Amino acid sequence: MRQLLNTLYVMTPNAYLHLDNDTLRIDVERERKMQAPLHHLGAVVCFGNVMVSPAAMHRCADVGIALVLLDQNGRFKARLEGAVSGNILLRQAQHRVAADSGFSLDTARSVIAGKLRNARQVLLRGAREAADAEDGNRLNGVAKTLAGSIRRLPGAVDLDAVRGIEGDAAKTYFSGLPHLVRKNVRAAFTMNGRSRRPPRDRFNALLSFLYSMVMNDCRSALESVGLDPQLGFLHAVRPGRAALALDLMEEFRAILADRLALTLINRGQVGADDFQAREGGAVLLCGDARKTVVVAYQERKQEEITHPLLDTRAPIGLLPQLQARFMARAIRGEMEGYLPFLVK
Repeated sequence: MRQLLNTLYVMTPNAYLHLDNDTLRIDVERERKMQAPLHHLGAVVCFGNVMVSPAAMHRCADVGIALVLLDQNGRFKARLEGAVSGNILLRQAQHRVAADSGFSLDTARSVIAGKLRNARQVLLRGAREAADAEDGNRLNGVAKTLAGSIRRLPGAVDLDAVRGIEGDAAKTYFSGLPHLVRKNVRAAFTMNGRSRRPPRDRFNALLSFLYSMVMNDCRSALESVGLDPQLGFLHAVRPGRAALALDLMEEFRAILADRLALTLINRGQVGADDFQAREGGAVLLCGDARKTVVVAYQERKQEEITHPLLDTRAPIGLLPQLQARFMARAIRGEMEGYLPFLVK
């Protein structure tokens, strides 16, 4: 459980992945660029035009390495996996509790409480560190509004009410997020709320790219403990939608993606020139900046943090795995409801 397997991100156009004994080898224009031992990998994520040999696909499926295909901007396209893992009894229990409106409502409340609590902590930390009093006051005001939203959650009588509270809180949160950006780059990374498919500004483009990686980690975590990522409690079930993975990632958006996006912007690791504007208003992260973001995300996952329930330190990259196990325990009835991860 302490092992944090690596995710291999392949981003070079026309790269070719194939087997070389017990390693996955990557060639570009017939030149070997790197090799990775299969036993060190938990997933392989390919961006854009990347080729994978049939033998490599079969081997990844056999040893439980997920192969994920994204377009060049990080949007999900396909996922190749081997035989379904996990205890069928757990999945049966998952389907039973999903039909229980009370369980679904309680879980949805917990998921959103975790999301809003962690988002609020990001704002409060920014307020404490703000160099400008106006920014600090704005961030404290938004954090206070989110606290009110959290207090309203226990009174939400159905899923629509929970989603309504979350929607209003999200709009408020994203209105405050730009005040965490340093003033000398704020004009380049302004945002008018959250936009996606496509993102309409640089900040949203960076968030979308990071969210796609968080989503993949949450889905992999759920599948590794034997849960069906398609059947969630907060997010509505739709064909092709990993609803439970979306549920799980809510508590990680602020601490895994939003904070990292702000760090990359404020430290100048990602700049205004690292984005392209397309016809129709879409803004996309491009070039070497995508590699910069992926490396930073992998490094962030290696950092350790104390889990409040387990009272032990663990790599941040293991948090989705730990929370997936808590989700499974709640579904089995071994816990009195799902408890989200709350950052201090």
